[in-house]
Amino acid sequence: MNRILFRSLLLLVVLVVVACGRPVPVLEGLDAAAWKADRHACQGIRAAGVATLQEQKKNFLGLSEMQIVSVFGAPDRNELYKRNQKFYYYDLQPSTDCPHATTPGALALVIRFNAMGLAKEISIE
Repeated sequence: MNRILFRSLLLLVVLVVVACGRPVPVLEGLDAAAWKADRHACQGIRAAGVATLQEQKKNFLGLSEMQIVSVFGAPDRNELYKRNQKFYYYDLQPSTDCPHATTPGALALVIRFNAMGLAKEISIE
């Protein structure tokens, strides 16, 4: 009887934790599939959404690395910084990896993750 009660209680706790989790926001006004497919901004799709990103960037603060990747796709570059901080870079203008780049990597969406793996700061630089 105690095992059944313990398992039921454990299941209830897991359900509460999962149900209380924050839903992952979506990129409103942007085609997420096209954004993810435009690696290094070679196709120019990402540049068209800079204003929309600027308006929505606060919605993505506090998300985990995996949640960020589910929204924005794999980063174009990443950097490991001191104290286990990470930076993800998403090019917004064609980078040097593009065959016809005229302004190499001039603008990028930069997401800084803290040591816990949560998005702490999001900027467009």
